[in-house]
Amino acid sequence: MKTVTISLNSIDKVKSFVNDLTKFDDDFDLVSGRYVIDAKSIMGIFSLDLSRPISLNIHATENLDTILKTLDPYIIK
Repeated sequence: MKTVTISLNSIDKVKSFVNDLTKFDDDFDLVSGRYVIDAKSIMGIFSLDLSRPISLNIHATENLDTILKTLDPYIIK
């Protein structure tokens, strides 16, 4: 499992983030405080506080480099 910090501070960013994640069969969780949400769920994402950075847990063993490259626009460095 790999964890990165991401920012989803607009509706368009959330939509494109979910579209990017659905290209992969792996599981992704968003963690904000005590809440853990399926990162492929738009409704779940909108239940989080999007004004703050969110942790993304990537449950992938293969193609991790491809996933990170796809998610690069959302990752806070």
